[in-house]
Amino acid sequence: MLIDSHCHLDRLDLAAHDGSLDNALDAARARGVGKFLCIGVDAANAPVVKQLAERYPDVWCSVGIHPLDLSRNQATDLAWLLQALDHPRVVAIGETGLDYHYQPDMAEAQQESFRCHLQAARQTGKPVIIHTREARADTLQLLREADLPQAGVLHCFTEDWDMARAALDMGYYISLSGIVTFRNAEALREVARRVPADRLLVETDSPYLAPVPHRGKPNEPQFVREVAAALAEVRGESEQTLWENTTANFHRLFPLAAN
Repeated sequence: MLIDSHCHLDRLDLAAHDGSLDNALDAARARGVGKFLCIGVDAANAPVVKQLAERYPDVWCSVGIHPLDLSRNQATDLAWLLQALDHPRVVAIGETGLDYHYQPDMAEAQQESFRCHLQAARQTGKPVIIHTREARADTLQLLREADLPQAGVLHCFTEDWDMARAALDMGYYISLSGIVTFRNAEALREVARRVPADRLLVETDSPYLAPVPHRGKPNEPQFVREVAAALAEVRGESEQTLWENTTANFHRLFPLAAN
């Protein structure tokens, strides 16, 4: 079994599947994808991802506020977050984190929201899914300050080995997406070679970042197969080994989704 550890099922372009999410998921299942983690990005889609996880037994979900989805006038509310997390199909918190590439002027608000999610992680014991872009020092500093007893994951990782190693040293996992197949991503492929086998996850982040040979088209969960194949080649291991390791890692990180 292969697992898409990060996808946005409520945002997929379903034109290639006659407008049917069922068909899109069946296409992935036919290629060996056995589970899907559907990611929350704001308060509005939290009920949506929960409904999808309730509808499909192989879909689980997270809830949280993406750093680029923060309101400029309202901070993330811890009480709301804790209530939203209290659901049997919600296995993780986020995605949350810091993104200074698009909204450097929102750095303070993003940090406040990130701290709120990390506090919720401490209170609930659920792992946190972290988005980080051009915010390396602050991301690592907030993770060190939080000092969570349970692990989390830096999803769609695009930073260098120094940041990966720092996160790994704190117990975090690294998840890689279709970016690893891009021609100009050699530095990321070097990270992929060095991540320990027991700390690696694979994802699509669909509908974004479709891997080669689908680059430029809408991404979808079935393309996690191409991501996994590329990672196996880069790491010099069999696809079966990568499938087995990343599936075991997913279940270790997200134990509530292990059944």
